Amino acid sequence: MTTFNLVVTIIGAVVLLGLVVLGRVFGRAYLRYRGDRVITCPENRRPAGVVVDAGHVLLTALEGKPDLRLRSCSRWPERQDCGQECLRQIEAAPEDCLVRHILTQWYQGKTCALCGKPIGEIHWADNEPALLNAEHRTVEWHEMLAADVPGVLATHQAVCWNCHVVNRVAGEHPELVVDRKTK
Repeated sequence: MTTFNLVVTIIGAVVLLGLVVLGRVFGRAYLRYRGDRVITCPENRRPAGVVVDAGHVLLTALEGKPDLRLRSCSRWPERQDCGQECLRQIEAAPEDCLVRHILTQWYQGKTCALCGKPIGEIHWADNEPALLNAEHRTVEWHEMLAADVPGVLATHQAVCWNCHVVNRVAGEHPELVVDRKTK
């Protein structure tokens, strides 16, 4: 191996190592602050749904401490010029206000209101559990706002994915459902 090839290989390895380190720093910052969150609005002390500007966090992560700012809030556009004091809640406990974390904690140990089977571990990429409302209709999480999560958890029941699908089909296409319950 020539000296030139050795130097190029060493430079390439150093650049690659640097990219891996930067990727980990950026990746952690981005993953830590992305997603829908529920905070308590400092102004009215009520739940609000917010989304942190994860792209801005990613860009400022190089400076050592990510700079948080909101990308959206359920109280906007009326209160868009607020001081964003709610960001302190996110800085103090970024995972605790994440909707996905709140839901995972809530479903833990719950059984399906329709079949009675344990909900079990949640796989958020597919077959996520749903909720049963007072009208006996199942709803999925993407159908509701983050700000509504605390109220929904107080009034709805846990439902497994299988029962949700059956309930949804039965509600939308009752002509396709055959009830085989024995009397």
